Amino acid sequence: KGLKIDGLPHRKEAPWYAVQKDIRGNVLIVEQGHNHPLLFSQTLVADQLHWVDEAPTSLPFSCQAKIRYRQTDQDCTITKIDGDSTYVTFKEPQRAITPGQSIVFYQGDICLGGGIILNNYTSYEQAS
Repeated sequence: KGLKIDGLPHRKEAPWYAVQKDIRGNVLIVEQGHNHPLLFSQTLVADQLHWVDEAPTSLPFSCQAKIRYRQTDQDCTITKIDGDSTYVTFKEPQRAITPGQSIVFYQGDICLGGGIILNNYTSYEQAS
């Protein structure tokens, strides 16, 4: 809203979504459509980790995670833990992984811990 851009000819009413930000360059990349490929990411980095018991000691570590409230558990692999950050790869691409939101890790019904999403890597970035 307020960007004063029109929709695609066959989809003028479809909403626009921010898919990427370049803060240094003052650039906001937007795409039209709820299921645009750039809205999906398979990998993220989270920081400010807190583990209920202790961090996984053997990596890669498979578990489930949620990136939004009431989301079904999503299979993922913690591929690296670097200090207070973790690198997570999901089995299936996730829609709208959002920096600043939480990720919570589970193994079955047991909450392992979680952190704050720092960034994500879109399909476009992964392919570059």
